[in-house]
Amino acid sequence: MLIPSIDLKGGQVVQLIQGEQPALATDDIELWISRFKGFPHVQLIDLDAAMDTGTNDSLLRRVASVLPCRVGGGIRTIDRAREVLEYGAEAVIIGSSLFKEGKPNIDFATTLASTIGRHRIIAAVDSKGGRVVIKGWTEATSLTAIDAVRALEPFCGEFLYTHVDKEGLMEGTDLDAIMTVKQATARRVTAAGGITTQTEIDRLHEEGIDAVVGMAIYTGRLDIDAQKTRYLTD
Repeated sequence: MLIPSIDLKGGQVVQLIQGEQPALATDDIELWISRFKGFPHVQLIDLDAAMDTGTNDSLLRRVASVLPCRVGGGIRTIDRAREVLEYGAEAVIIGSSLFKEGKPNIDFATTLASTIGRHRIIAAVDSKGGRVVIKGWTEATSLTAIDAVRALEPFCGEFLYTHVDKEGLMEGTDLDAIMTVKQATARRVTAAGGITTQTEIDRLHEEGIDAVVGMAIYTGRLDIDAQKTRYLTD
């Protein structure tokens, strides 16, 4: 299944290359809300919150109130997770706060799962150069993605694996790396990072893996209307 992505920064919908270089930006949030209606899931990320440079809460509320969103970006406390869920989010995507001093933060993960429910937690495992990266992909740990999913599996309902090395480059993703993560956990896996073609989406779907796509949609490389038609007619 394709999951469209909405990334927010500075009150706009944006797409970044490698999480840093701006590729496009638009103020027309309503356009993308209308275009993504009908998809079973939409990924909504507050990049400002992730980088601790502010929030886009008004946009989070707007989008999460009308689309079936899984929301991430800067969710570092249980109170913030609850707040985002109250906006209408179906689940929260938690990344950096699940790690502490370069290791899985089991205490926080345990408390979070017991408070909001494991089924509402998507653990984000971002990999760059073969190691898990946190804090907006700026800090590397010594952990591999496999280490992370094995440690965090008891505390989440799903994993979001992002292959950062391919993010935003429109050159395709690393299917082998994604499959390695899939094989390491009994939880559902959603993949992100450079997914560009229908062939990749179909291959992942065959393995029970959902595909988060951003840049290929916003640049027109993938026809979002055709994608929507597929889901509505399946």
